[in-house]
Amino acid sequence: MMSRNIQNPYIYAVIPVYNEEALIESFLRDLAAKLEKLTLNYRIVVINDGSSDKSKDIIQSLANELNIKFISFSRNFGKEVAITAGLAASKDADAAIIMDCDFQHPIELLDKFYQKWCEGYANIYGVRTRNDQTFLKSFLSKSFYTFSKKFMKIDIPADAGDFRILDKQVIKALNLLPEKSRFMKGLYAWVGFKGYAIPFEVPGRKDGTESRWNYNKLFGLAITGIFSFSSVPLRLISVLGIVISIFALTYGFYIFVQSLFLNVNVTGWPTIVVSIMFFSGVQLISLGVLGEYISRIFDEAKKRPTYIIDENESRNI
Repeated sequence: MMSRNIQNPYIYAVIPVYNEEALIESFLRDLAAKLEKLTLNYRIVVINDGSSDKSKDIIQSLANELNIKFISFSRNFGKEVAITAGLAASKDADAAIIMDCDFQHPIELLDKFYQKWCEGYANIYGVRTRNDQTFLKSFLSKSFYTFSKKFMKIDIPADAGDFRILDKQVIKALNLLPEKSRFMKGLYAWVGFKGYAIPFEVPGRKDGTESRWNYNKLFGLAITGIFSFSSVPLRLISVLGIVISIFALTYGFYIFVQSLFLNVNVTGWPTIVVSIMFFSGVQLISLGVLGEYISRIFDEAKKRPTYIIDENESRNI
């Protein structure tokens, strides 16, 4: 692998922000100080994802001082979309850093990330090593990564998030992907390129509050990933249909033998009620799975923009 020999590379830092008024100024100042040590040519791309607090005002006041490219959405579109907008704004960069602004992605690790990029790696990502997750959360997380490796045809590194540095090749590839339902972990893996994992311990949020990623948000993100990268749910419906058909034929043959050859009166009502309830449940599940795929097709067919920028509030776009 050839190392990169770029004099003063142009590095962008993509920072999605949603209601972080307590932390955003100190984070941006610390980040700018670190980037100045790495390269003279840098820019911080801050995406305000519809914040309802004073985050927007704080970022605007720092825009000129800290060389910030500020993008403000017209409403909240979600973190995945904010990262998408940040990468689109980083199309001219030699590399782009992606990180959260709550200090759970340690700024001091950027030296290692940058060094590995200089060595020739294209997708350098952080891997969480903390062991403070609940048993349920840890089990669900491991189950998802096992499923993704076996059935989603992409190898998503376990416990890797958005904390990473991407080479311009990766940025260009990601910017070519048009889908509206963005599952960035899957997209990072799908585009490929040479990757390198850097383990790190996740500190608590600097303001002392809990992480905003609750079970509902994590479950929704996992569903987006599964339906965006796998046809297994559809195949499971087919398999379930075959299994039910075999069971029905076997049970029908059993009743036929009992009635015709053994003179056994088969009670009908319980069998009918159970059968109706079972098949109704299967049909509803099947409709739900089909509905998920159809709704995503419908979203893509509408061709709405992935996000809308409030140009009156944005700076240097």
